[in-house]
Amino acid sequence: MNITKRPFGQTPDGAAIDLYTLTSGNGVTINITNYGGIITSLLTPDKDGLPGEIVLGFDQLQDYLSSAYIAKCPYFGALIGRYGNRIARAQFTLEGNTYTLPINNGPNHLHGGIRGFDKVVWQAQEVMDKMTVGVRLTYLSKDGEEGYPGNLTATVTYLLSRDNELTIAYEAVTDKATIINLTNHSYFNLSNGAMPDVLDHELTIPADRYVAVDQTLIPTGELPETKGTAMDFTTRHPIGEGINQVPGGYDHTFVLNRSGDGLTVAAQVYEPISERVMEVLTTEPGIQFYSGNFLDGTLRGHGGWVYSKHYGFCLETQHFPDSPNQPGFPSTTLLPGQTYRSTTVYRFSTR
Repeated sequence: MNITKRPFGQTPDGAAIDLYTLTSGNGVTINITNYGGIITSLLTPDKDGLPGEIVLGFDQLQDYLSSAYIAKCPYFGALIGRYGNRIARAQFTLEGNTYTLPINNGPNHLHGGIRGFDKVVWQAQEVMDKMTVGVRLTYLSKDGEEGYPGNLTATVTYLLSRDNELTIAYEAVTDKATIINLTNHSYFNLSNGAMPDVLDHELTIPADRYVAVDQTLIPTGELPETKGTAMDFTTRHPIGEGINQVPGGYDHTFVLNRSGDGLTVAAQVYEPISERVMEVLTTEPGIQFYSGNFLDGTLRGHGGWVYSKHYGFCLETQHFPDSPNQPGFPSTTLLPGQTYRSTTVYRFSTR
């Protein structure tokens, strides 16, 4: 195992950005930058032991800063906060106070706002022990930033193990009541560019219910059963099998079948050509499955790959959308004296 660090460029205001490369010693290599906490590259072995790229991203910082990327804002590989997913009408009420957030997705607030955690510079520290190598990122989101209350200190630790497991551990504390829902927005394509989309990837999500949403992707408050619908991934089948039955494609939170508060399996993906397998475990109550519906071919990434519709998929472990306005959903409130903790693990293997 090893970790290296190299310069990755500068932001428009002159902040120096670094790129950290983590290697497992067993075929997995991950590049992470302290700009937005972005996973820019993730190489894993295929059935023949040959490493290949399995995430969407760029090789240069300037591509993440370009006007074309900002206009599309796909959040490739980035840390998302303070609140991942949508908040209806960009407002919520907490302890009798109403807070107004930036509107950046139709009539709603999405992924922390105009300058969410995906566009800030994190303080980085290398971490390493006998079993893991990683980088710990810390960011102070000041009271009122993007409309959120409280000075929030967030810490996100990426750890890669000898066993080819990537752990993302999230923590946060605040000095004022606030809301929080952190996640990572990596897009995956396990074929290493061999296929033009991910519709043949075979997906399992152990969820008997999902979060129903309206036309602007805000929850209705209902949690329908997945059984007998195109939302049923309790048994493995290709992503594309039922996608035409879902208006716009998949962009839904699945309510995980949990039996406790610890890590539970949230998803498993199998790619038939490379025979790569990715398993996702989490402490979160839900996982957002997004099938890359808004990718439109205007962005090119690793190897010149054209990121067209459905070229990648996301599996974002998180609480439910709009939870601050949905009293029946698990709470996303964080109070002074409490510590927000969340853990997600990605396991990489072949079949």
